[in-house]
Amino acid sequence: MNIFRFAGDMTHLISILVLLLKIYATKSCSGISRKTQELYALVFLARYVDIFTEFISVYNTIMKIVFIASTLAIVWCMRGHRVVRRSYDRELDTFRHYFLIAASLVLALLVHEKFTFQEILWAFSIYLEAVAILPQLVLLQRSGNVDNLTGQYVFFLGAYRGLYILNWIYRYFTEPHFSRWIACVSGLVQTALYADFFYYYFLSWKNNAKLKLPA
Repeated sequence: MNIFRFAGDMTHLISILVLLLKIYATKSCSGISRKTQELYALVFLARYVDIFTEFISVYNTIMKIVFIASTLAIVWCMRGHRVVRRSYDRELDTFRHYFLIAASLVLALLVHEKFTFQEILWAFSIYLEAVAILPQLVLLQRSGNVDNLTGQYVFFLGAYRGLYILNWIYRYFTEPHFSRWIACVSGLVQTALYADFFYYYFLSWKNNAKLKLPA
């Protein structure tokens, strides 16, 4: 494992911990897209199905379990916690995410590296992760004002994907048979989706002001 992948994993983990902290500390999920969290839960369940069939390392297994469990915990809080679920922004979180699921599945069936069950699920998870943030970004744009913890959550998610791009570049030049081009292209698409958010995040940091996104 190289430093870029490790840093990406830790940044991804921090983003989830920030979100759990927000929910635990405020007993609120205001500003959080439940649809994005459900998409991420589906991403991890599809990608890490190999946890039952393939052992890579203790670190790898622990991270897979943590990502699945923590994301499912967030979804449960937003759906089942009697206090947290009351603050869910149902009127703002209206992105039709099932279109993203359907499109990702069709694309995985058409464009994949190997036509096997696990590889199709892996490709599906990569395509879906690339667009899973869309409901969250749309919700934030509709609400206008973004609280500090939610803004940090989205920032760390974007930073995680940026670090993974560096990881893929590093592996391309150091591994003779590196061929995860699907992940590379999808990662570039995903990172591009964060560009607008990062611009306003930088402005808010520069001006020491509250993060606001234009409607």
